[in-house]
Amino acid sequence: MTISVRKVAAAAALSVALTASLAGCGGSGTKDAGREARLGTPAASAPGAAAASPSSSPGAPGAPLAGAPGKAPTLAPGPNGLTPVFERAKQQTDKTVALTFDADMTSDQGPRAADGERFDNPQLISTLRTLKVPSTVFMTGRWAEEYPDQAKAIGTDANFEIANHSYSHHAFKSPCYGLPALDGAAARADVDRAFAAFRKAGAVNTVPYFRFPGGCYDDPALRALSTAKVTAVQWDVVSGDAFASDPDAVAEQVLAGVKPGSVVVMHCTRSAAPVTEEAIQKIVPELRKRGYRFVKVSELIGT
Repeated sequence: MTISVRKVAAAAALSVALTASLAGCGGSGTKDAGREARLGTPAASAPGAAAASPSSSPGAPGAPLAGAPGKAPTLAPGPNGLTPVFERAKQQTDKTVALTFDADMTSDQGPRAADGERFDNPQLISTLRTLKVPSTVFMTGRWAEEYPDQAKAIGTDANFEIANHSYSHHAFKSPCYGLPALDGAAARADVDRAFAAFRKAGAVNTVPYFRFPGGCYDDPALRALSTAKVTAVQWDVVSGDAFASDPDAVAEQVLAGVKPGSVVVMHCTRSAAPVTEEAIQKIVPELRKRGYRFVKVSELIGT
């Protein structure tokens, strides 16, 4: 696919709009200066952990409880036990890429959903299934409450794994693009509440990964999550799909940024990211043509 300078510039502008209008979810995020020193050790797993079998049924020997974090690979804690942060696979020779999709809905958007605004994107999920693209969906607990049938369908499909994107989509560090901020105790409870929402919906294929709303974090945020035993997952490729109207521009921005081991951030929110599904139809065949293999985040972390 030929890269259009005009379209890439438009996509970059859309990425800026994402920062301003989606409170930074999927933007570059903000971190403190000590981030590099806090990155965990790749491929470290929780004691006895192994990749959970997505096809295991609840109640089967060794099967995870519905909505509980699966025994997927995690990173070792950072210095002083801080939550580790993963952005891109350290093994960068294998041409693998993880497409991730944020299913965003804030705790106060219920009235908008009741008025007909769609925060889901079932056609995107259907296309990912049709194209056989393993994917990681970073879901807010509020989204799972609004769309429990979809949360269960995604969370019981071997093609997907559900990771935690908080319950409320409030900030874990302030300032963060104008998002209301949670203190340490409330932040930790927000993560638990999201996992509880997945459990209530009947999702099984959940993993102990967390994505900060807005991508905003600092040492206190990582410390607040340390007892949750999750790996924080960021990204190295911004799709620019939020509020985009040109799927070609989104596709070209992704194709220009992907490298072996990349994590791409996109959205599973129809009203805020209406052309993501169309962009996927362009991104997937082109990356496969270039020799890339699509994997879930758990496989990238486990390499």
